[in-house]
Amino acid sequence: MGGRPIRGVFGAPFERRVKKMAGVGRAALEVWPHLHIGTVIKRTEKKRVVEITRQMAHGLLEQAEQLLQLSGGGNVLNTAFIERLNGTIRERLASLTRTCRHAASRLHALHTGMYLIGCTYNFCWAHHELSKASYFGRACTPAMASGLTDHVWSVCELVSYKVAPSPWIEPKRRGRPKKQAEQIAIPTQCQKPQPRFRPLVRLRKGVLCSTTT
Repeated sequence: MGGRPIRGVFGAPFERRVKKMAGVGRAALEVWPHLHIGTVIKRTEKKRVVEITRQMAHGLLEQAEQLLQLSGGGNVLNTAFIERLNGTIRERLASLTRTCRHAASRLHALHTGMYLIGCTYNFCWAHHELSKASYFGRACTPAMASGLTDHVWSVCELVSYKVAPSPWIEPKRRGRPKKQAEQIAIPTQCQKPQPRFRPLVRLRKGVLCSTTT
């Protein structure tokens, strides 16, 4: 599968909306700046792999190899890890098997099932390779290896864990701002009302006449 089909099928998770110009207008879709997508093509003869071709669908091969060395997942592009994870998810989620009677009729059920399998895989089930003496020497989960926790979680602990809500952000108000009502001073019982004075000058038939208060 080449780079264009990959971005065409999985383009939404790898793109972000960027507003390039101020004002009214649609935001442009841009690919993540540090995204690297590699493909591994295996050629088989008589059910044996005879040739492996590694190429980049997006990004640079040198930078992808540096990221692989930092992650500890090998030095070259390899599909063994993702194939192992794919097999584990298919084994534990019946909706993803090829021939089954538990097909998901709704996307929400499949989505929540994937989250449950992913969380239990990382927090509840000890990894055989990580538990060897050459790594940690005890029961270890991927979450423990990443430093997210210090013990193996139970399913009950995972399900009952309370996630703190995100901080509340006041939504922006649309339309014109409301005019502030003029504050009218209301006299209290202690305050005496000020006396009202009559005008000193009146206009009578076009002649100004003085008046008394």
